[in-house]
Amino acid sequence: MSTPKILLQLDADRLPSVFDSVVAIDAGVDHLLSHGGVEPLDVRELVYGAIFTRGTADLHHTAVFVGGSSVAAGEAILAEVIATFLGPLRVSVMLDAGGANTTATAAVLAATKHAELRGANALVLGATGPVGQRVVRLLASKGAIVRAASRDLGRAHAACEAVSRFVPNGVLKPIRVATAEETAAALEGTEILVASGPPGVALLSTADRAACGTIKVAIDLNAVPPVGLEGIEPADRGVRRASAFCHGAIGVGGLKMKIHKAAIRRLFESNDAVLDAAEIWELAERLDA
Repeated sequence: MSTPKILLQLDADRLPSVFDSVVAIDAGVDHLLSHGGVEPLDVRELVYGAIFTRGTADLHHTAVFVGGSSVAAGEAILAEVIATFLGPLRVSVMLDAGGANTTATAAVLAATKHAELRGANALVLGATGPVGQRVVRLLASKGAIVRAASRDLGRAHAACEAVSRFVPNGVLKPIRVATAEETAAALEGTEILVASGPPGVALLSTADRAACGTIKVAIDLNAVPPVGLEGIEPADRGVRRASAFCHGAIGVGGLKMKIHKAAIRRLFESNDAVLDAAEIWELAERLDA
């Protein structure tokens, strides 16, 4: 009889994500232990339960998934999980709060199908959200020149500062897009456009996008109407619209799900994996090879 795979789901939100739970089960997890409202102070005892109950030879059958809607809260929980490990008494752990890592990876990987990232001018609308920040981080790490846009310039600056801690050599520019004139200026010369705003919020009209003329790929990560980029259908997957190859949220979502499930399965291959943005990107590249 094989040792069952147990996933400890630590969610900063009051209710653990049903989405993450379903994906975990579909990825082959045998037993899911879900905890909501988790704070860093709660982590030690929960992780002790995961690392002290099986022999070291079986610890790769246990893993930790950190979720919730806040990436900052997830990062704090992840740090505490890692700090709790005791030498070989550890298990693999994955961070995907708000689906940020897997969604951003799928979006940027989709962009690579149509444009070279290094040196490309990229604009990320809704760059201060959990997915937006990860998109900015991945694009910058691959050598793109990234404009991180928000309606609040202070938040755009904060997002760039947060990304700079991980990509110190990244070329980042915080930018405000609170008016039509500011949006037009932000679009100038853009080759890669990603919209990662909140559900049901339109960020850019078809006319404004068409007026740019330099966009090679446009990706909208909002499937709830109205979509973020007007004129892009949620199911678009590399559909040519005017001069740009377009991807909608559902089109990107298929790849996101493939990456998410593969990452969950990767947790059970060893007891020492830490899957964050960079590691999930590397895994996705191998899947897509």
